[in-house]
Amino acid sequence: MPTAKKKPNVSPSPERRRELLDTAAEVFAAQGYNATTVRKIADAAGMLAGSLYYHFDSKESMLDEILATFLDELWTGYDTVLAAGLGPRETIEALVTESFREIDRHRAAVAIYQKEARTLATQPRFGYLADSQTKFEEAWLGTLERGVADGVFRAGLDIRLTYRFIRDTVWVAVSWYRPGGQHSPEEIARQYLSMVLDGVAVRT
Repeated sequence: MPTAKKKPNVSPSPERRRELLDTAAEVFAAQGYNATTVRKIADAAGMLAGSLYYHFDSKESMLDEILATFLDELWTGYDTVLAAGLGPRETIEALVTESFREIDRHRAAVAIYQKEARTLATQPRFGYLADSQTKFEEAWLGTLERGVADGVFRAGLDIRLTYRFIRDTVWVAVSWYRPGGQHSPEEIARQYLSMVLDGVAVRT
């Protein structure tokens, strides 16, 4: 299988491009990047593999656009939250809510990121994944540290352990969440935050 083709002379419509990327994301998420071929993506899209090269020059380009689009939107939301001047608890609440919204909007991309980011980040083309992870960690740790300093969160809180717990328990939801289900992302975020910040046991 060729790894690249001559770029097409005619650009596909944005809608068609989005449809093909959505299909590719589902295949990558289900089968893994290495096991996915252009032919498998084309089959899922109901087209010939050669025809797919009229839209993208490689599967790597498709994956790059899928992940970059997801992270661009994630950081648009996160940066808005971080610039809003909210208190530490309100910032955590807003970041968690925005995270569940991104799982709703980009479920397949999140699943790919969860499985592939560590390996992909070692490749020059995907170096932005490591940069995003560093920025992500700084945002969450900084907010938790500010909460402890302000007396909003417990003084004895293990900041890094708390960060890892919140990070992993939020994003693992991609394994069971399905868009259009019984609960909206905002409702899931509200229930999650209630459990994490207020507990589940009745206080006596």
